Amino acid sequence: MSGWSIHELTAIGTAEKLQLSSRRSDGSLRRPVAVWVVRHGDELYVRSLHGREGAWFRGTQTRHEGHISAGGVERDVEFADADHSLDDEIDGVYLAKYHRYGPNLLAGVVNPAARAATIRLVPR
Repeated sequence: MSGWSIHELTAIGTAEKLQLSSRRSDGSLRRPVAVWVVRHGDELYVRSLHGREGAWFRGTQTRHEGHISAGGVERDVEFADADHSLDDEIDGVYLAKYHRYGPNLLAGVVNPAARAATIRLVPR
């Protein structure tokens, strides 16, 4: 089990967006950013539209810790690298969940740079 409750997985996984705040080196939280979130099995994932160079993604790499809020759930999390053998499957979840935004916006999260910046959210 991933550490998420079924309620948390459902609430966060069906939320349109997730508010993500990463921790600075001094332990304080950065300003939250809104990102798309997907559920794959018992795990939750986010991707940076700007790949590993995106500002919020770089912030997650400082301490690999932060706080999220989505679907009425607030939780401290760790930011873990995703298993890239799942990239095609995670692409599929993004495409299914956010299809109404069209191919131009979806291309931002289903491309090699975004795949390289896939984060698995781990509850703390």
